[in-house]
Amino acid sequence: MSSVQALCQACSCAMFQNIECKLGFAKFCGINAVGLSRGRKSLLKPIMAKEDHGASLIDDGNPKCQGHQVNKPNGINQSTALSGKSLTEMSNIGNSMNILWHECPIQKLDRQQLLQQKGCVIWLTGLSGSGKSTLACALSRSLHSKGKLTYILDGDNIRHGLNRDLSFRAEDRSENIRRIGEVSKLLADAGVICIASLISPYRKDRDACRALLPEGDFIEVFIDVPLDVCEARDPKGLYKLARAGKIKGFTGIDDPYEPPYSCEIVLQQKGSECMSPSDTAEIV
Repeated sequence: MSSVQALCQACSCAMFQNIECKLGFAKFCGINAVGLSRGRKSLLKPIMAKEDHGASLIDDGNPKCQGHQVNKPNGINQSTALSGKSLTEMSNIGNSMNILWHECPIQKLDRQQLLQQKGCVIWLTGLSGSGKSTLACALSRSLHSKGKLTYILDGDNIRHGLNRDLSFRAEDRSENIRRIGEVSKLLADAGVICIASLISPYRKDRDACRALLPEGDFIEVFIDVPLDVCEARDPKGLYKLARAGKIKGFTGIDDPYEPPYSCEIVLQQKGSECMSPSDTAEIV
C-alpha cells in the first residue's frame, strides 16, 4: 500500500489529506500541496484499467486517448454511447424504457476459466414431496467435494425473500419461475453450477427458462415419483391440508403438474424402491 500525504491550502477541511492507492493501479510521488491543488482536475480523473482482451481506454476527448475506444458489437463505441449519439440503439424491455446493454470485456468464458468449471443450470422439477430439495443438497455436496462451485435456488427459500410478494395463483407461479430463471441465468453466466429446485408445474414456464440459456447449459431433471408416494410422504403436511380444502390450487390435487416432454434426465421411482440421495446425485 502506498500513501500520499497532501494538504490542500485552499481547502480548510483538508479533504485530500490521505489518499491511499490500495489497488496498485498508480503510484504518485513527489506531489506537493500546491501542485495537487492546481492539478487536481487532471490527477483525480478516473483511472481506467487496460484490459488484456482487446479492450482499451474510452476516448474522452483527450488527444492522448485518441484511437483508444471500446469496440461495440453493433459498431457504436462507448464514447458515442455516453455522448447520447446512440439513441437508436436504446431498447424498451417490458416497462423499462430507453435502456442500453453495457458490455464488459470479462465474459463467461473468462469466469469459467477462473473457476475451472462450466457454468450451467440443473433444473430439478417434480411434485411436492418427490425429493427435489434433498437431491439438490446431495448434488451440491457431491460437486463441492469435487472442487466445483454450486448454488441452490430452492423454491421455498426464494419465497422467503425475492419472491415473497407472490402467491400460488397460476399467474404468480409463472412469475415465480420467470424470476428464478433469470437469477439462474445470471449464476450460470458467472460460471457457477446453479441447482434450481422447485415444483415448476407448467411446461411453458420451464421451457421459457431453458430458452434463456445457450443450448446445453440447461439440464432439466424430472423426479418422476407417483402422486400417491409423494402424498404418503407428505413431509410438510401440505397434502393433508389440500385434501381438507385448507390449501387451494395445490399441485397434484386441484392444480395440474405438466411433466416434461423431453428432459435430459428422468429419475423414476417404481413402487417402493427408492435410491439414496447420494446415489441419485451421482446419476445426475
